[in-house]
Amino acid sequence: MGDELRVETIADGVARMSWASDEVVDVVRRELAAALTGHARVEALIDPADEASQRTATRAGMHREGVMRGVTVDGEIVDRIVYARLVSDAPLDDPSSFRAILNSFLPRKRAIAQMLVRDTEGRVLMCQLTYKRDWDLPGGVVEVGESPHEAASRELDEELGVRIDAGSLVLTDWLPPWSGWDDALCLVFDGGVHETTLPQRMVLDPREIASAVFCTLDEVDERATDFTARRVRAALAGLDGGPGYTESGRVPDSGHD
Repeated sequence: MGDELRVETIADGVARMSWASDEVVDVVRRELAAALTGHARVEALIDPADEASQRTATRAGMHREGVMRGVTVDGEIVDRIVYARLVSDAPLDDPSSFRAILNSFLPRKRAIAQMLVRDTEGRVLMCQLTYKRDWDLPGGVVEVGESPHEAASRELDEELGVRIDAGSLVLTDWLPPWSGWDDALCLVFDGGVHETTLPQRMVLDPREIASAVFCTLDEVDERATDFTARRVRAALAGLDGGPGYTESGRVPDSGHD
């Protein structure tokens, strides 16, 4: 990260620290505390490959804030992880401070909540989305601090104009990284059985949904990606005590004979 520990003011109330990768944590913590007596914010930009400096920043009390892309360092365009501590952060001996620091760098996996809605003929409600060619179950991304169970109902209310209370969880499907997306957990809830006329009562959000219809499994195969079709089948199986957990719609190999 640098040859020696340095603290420089880069803006009004903002200081930037740098240190050698093998710098002692207690030294960095002491200099960080001193810098905060005259600044509201002290930050450090750390090479993603410099794991030692990342550990030092965390143990000194800095929060990981994200990745700053395209920083010019010595004439080279690189990425840097931003760590920072504010004068208003809880003291390091406060338990809430430890939790906040951990929360800043522990993995945060995206969650998607969907609803398995069927009609009296056994078909499954599928949505044609405006932002991709393939069809999918109704639902969407769970918001920060939101219950996945409530998110499933909210998404149908917002995008289809109908209120269907989510029932029990029928499937947890892990979605591996795909086409630029990070991995995610997809939680599929039971949406119950409804009359075949349900789609006629829907008021679709034109920004998200092009159409919504009940589909047979053959039609699901034609309109959805293979992994979505597998998820639909796994969710249906979950209604009758199926596996409950899949990865891209498949039951993972347990490794047991």
